[in-house]
Amino acid sequence: MSQSVALPAVGTPEIPSIPLRELAPWALLFGLLALLVLFFVSADQGAISIPAGNAVHEFVHDGRHLLGYPCH
Repeated sequence: MSQSVALPAVGTPEIPSIPLRELAPWALLFGLLALLVLFFVSADQGAISIPAGNAVHEFVHDGRHLLGYPCH
């Protein structure tokens, strides 16, 4: 008894397209998260600081220097 096996088609595979309506909420979410991270890295723990103290500044200290923000 012989069995037949279906082989995949040879050629270039199709690249699935993602509709913009499905991509937009994720882009907005990651954009807002990036802005939040940038705020905490660039905040100088001054008048607009959300948490009081030096905790955030010390946590992101090296990142501030890497991005060119002065802090000393």
